[in-house]
Amino acid sequence: MQLTSKQRAYLISLGQTLDPVVQVGKAGVSPETVVTAEEAFHNRELLKGTVLKTAPDDPAVSADKLAARTHSEIVKVIGRKFLLYKPFKEDPKIVLPR
Repeated sequence: MQLTSKQRAYLISLGQTLDPVVQVGKAGVSPETVVTAEEAFHNRELLKGTVLKTAPDDPAVSADKLAARTHSEIVKVIGRKFLLYKPFKEDPKIVLPR
């Protein structure tokens, strides 16, 4: 799924009020981090995460790895924070603009 710029802007506006749920630390994008993200995606479609300074990869690479392993889409990487989107398969709550 490829997001348009309008859809990204909409998701970014929704993500501004979210608190980070996932932290990527010195172990990088470990299996535990992926499990935490997957569990969070069971309850929400939009997930905010943080990459700590001790992480081996930069935030863009860490977000890319986590998105690939959770089958989600990167919305935005700003500084050390990132925003991922994975719609619910049945009955999505977030309706994206066309």
